Amino acid sequence: MDDSTTKPFGVVIEMRITTGLIFAGAVSLCAATVAWSQTPAWSQTPAPKGAQNTAPVPARASGPQVACNGNPDALGVARVVQIDTTGGPGFGFEHFKQLDFLRDKEVVLTFDDGPWPGTTPAVLKALADQCTTGIFFSIGKHATYHPEILRNVAAAGHTIGGHTWSHANLNNKKLSTEQRKDEVEKGFSAVKWALEAEPSPFFRFPALQHPPELVTYLGERNIAMFSCDVDSFDFKARKPEQVVDNIFKKLDKVGKGIILMHDFQKRTAEALPEVLRRLKAGGYKVVQMKAKAPVQTLAQYDEELKKDTKLPTVSTRPVNSVVQTISE
Repeated sequence: MDDSTTKPFGVVIEMRITTGLIFAGAVSLCAATVAWSQTPAWSQTPAPKGAQNTAPVPARASGPQVACNGNPDALGVARVVQIDTTGGPGFGFEHFKQLDFLRDKEVVLTFDDGPWPGTTPAVLKALADQCTTGIFFSIGKHATYHPEILRNVAAAGHTIGGHTWSHANLNNKKLSTEQRKDEVEKGFSAVKWALEAEPSPFFRFPALQHPPELVTYLGERNIAMFSCDVDSFDFKARKPEQVVDNIFKKLDKVGKGIILMHDFQKRTAEALPEVLRRLKAGGYKVVQMKAKAPVQTLAQYDEELKKDTKLPTVSTRPVNSVVQTISE
């Protein structure tokens, strides 16, 4: 990996933090046993006039958050953070150690591997019941199998990113660099086809394996990378109670963070209502992450996707619920 690359990106956080600069460097990547880092240079002066507002808002309604579906004690959304993904910032202390925008008792809910029948709709219902939101990292193939489910994710106001085309481990030595890039780009093109709009430039590596050349590549493509702070290990759980226990054993220790779950997993769908209830009871607050601009998919992959899978023509009609500009 070329760790001399320096590219700015900003994170808008309420009215108190302006655009910051992060310069890519070396951080220990435990899963990939590769070293790389980021050296932040935060500006914490008051935001200038015209900065975007991130006041508390409900996930699915406008106006004051008085009650959610008849539930006045719903978890809701505490604040919205808009990300400028220029340079490919990394989030989640499992691998990206320097960028920490969350306050104590704040969490970001994330879900991998969907969309999938049964489980993704159940996850959406649990989130809707609490008027809260998350980031969904979709597998490209699954998006082409079930585009209607992914559109429901978008319609509910959740952020949607990419998780490769086929969930390939990009650290697999049998894959060439081009094959790894193909997994990333075809995955985003598939999500775009399903949504009929470009998704957010948010990406999570399968198995949290971060090959250094792909870290560099995503930086060049201005795509943010996500690891996690709290792993639910839901893919190992046999009971929903195990998912709940795994989350809170770590979360109560670290006090905040990005929580990794899978909307593909039945146990997660079963556990999520209790996870959200305990977050509320424990005084935790949900932060919604949005991108300043959508990912720009590459035309060759859009065309190859249509050719290979014989999908209908992809339109470019924008979907406001996928990428929203946070108004002042």
